[in-house]
Amino acid sequence: MGAGGRDFHNFNAVYRDNPAYEVVAFTATQIPFIERRIYPAELAGALYPQGILIVPESELRALISKHGVDQVIFSYSDTSHEYVMHKASECLASGADFVLLGPDKTMLPCKVPVISVCAVRTGCGKSVITRQVADQLKDKGLNVAVIRHPMAYCDFTPVKRFSSMEDIESTTCTIEEREELEPLVLSGVTVFIGVDYGRIIEEAQAVSQVIIWDGGNNDFPFVKPDMEIVLLDALRPEHGTRYHPGETNLLRADLLIITKSNEAHPGAVDEIRKVISEKNPDASVLEARSILTISDRQIVKDKRVLVIEDGPTITHGGMPYGAGTAACRGIAAGYADPRPYAVGSIAATFAKYPHIGAVLPAMGYSDEQRLEFEETISRTPFDVAVIATPVDLYKIIRIDRPTVRVSYDFDVGLGSYIDSFLIAHNPGP
Repeated sequence: MGAGGRDFHNFNAVYRDNPAYEVVAFTATQIPFIERRIYPAELAGALYPQGILIVPESELRALISKHGVDQVIFSYSDTSHEYVMHKASECLASGADFVLLGPDKTMLPCKVPVISVCAVRTGCGKSVITRQVADQLKDKGLNVAVIRHPMAYCDFTPVKRFSSMEDIESTTCTIEEREELEPLVLSGVTVFIGVDYGRIIEEAQAVSQVIIWDGGNNDFPFVKPDMEIVLLDALRPEHGTRYHPGETNLLRADLLIITKSNEAHPGAVDEIRKVISEKNPDASVLEARSILTISDRQIVKDKRVLVIEDGPTITHGGMPYGAGTAACRGIAAGYADPRPYAVGSIAATFAKYPHIGAVLPAMGYSDEQRLEFEETISRTPFDVAVIATPVDLYKIIRIDRPTVRVSYDFDVGLGSYIDSFLIAHNPGP
């Protein structure tokens, strides 16, 4: 059971060349447009010359019955503990075992030191911390590569390497990919992503002295880390122990960072620190204050704005709004609500995630969805579009009114932790 990432990795790491098992299917959820495709034979290995079918998760119980399935391997992330056990109940009721594979079976070794950046939920700010760690390592003269959690939305390429904007322009197919890759590449960091993480590690460690694992959703790393940094969101203080496998990350962390500490309600940080003291008292703890910057405040002042927020944070991350909304408080005259004007898959997104407020999550998993995204923007009445995504959507999406960008950073002191890591692990030349 998966969503185009952890499922493929678990298969590659444990089942691909294992004759003791026959994998009959992948089920898919969360990721649009992945159903009914084939995990290709060249990735599935010699035991699966026809590849493996990917089917909708809604067919899970029928699959168990049809194939006499013995085990169902739950292999995706950012799900509530309650949700996981509902899925377990479906499998158990059908007679199958419900299995969660752990880090010892799925984390791959690396020949160079690894720092992982993960979180307890989507939208905590991992990408910002990954960039800060990369910058500090580069400032010390080290060659750094980032290995990113998979985003197998459009093809199942074993290894993708991004070192330039030309690489991004020619290879990516979704807005989310660009959001994750572009800021790192523009800062001079090579990013690796794909489907076969054994091969990805081989290529990354050949060109770097330190590797950073940039986690997606709230999954734990595919690469065995030497230092685990985990983020908790002060705007969601109760989420640290309620989601899978975010609580696993909390329990494993060497360094915990409480992000958005200046945006939270009074007492939120203390609430999180109490959880940390109970769950992982040996971890070091930092607080990270948000730094929000609007590219042109005068354009926004006293205007009605349409805020376009980071898609995953707002959808399955569970946030009603994000950095763009926070940055415009006290400046804009009001927020335009795109929900009544949404069309196609964008309207379906709002229906699927009713918690979303008067913001537009950036969506673009196909050409058709990009057109629906553009039409939703065009139909919505507003004066200025506030783009609060890591990539400048104005370059890739048609917006027919003035735009400003919101940039997002953290004020947090990572220096001494990076120094201690380098002393302990002494990256080679």
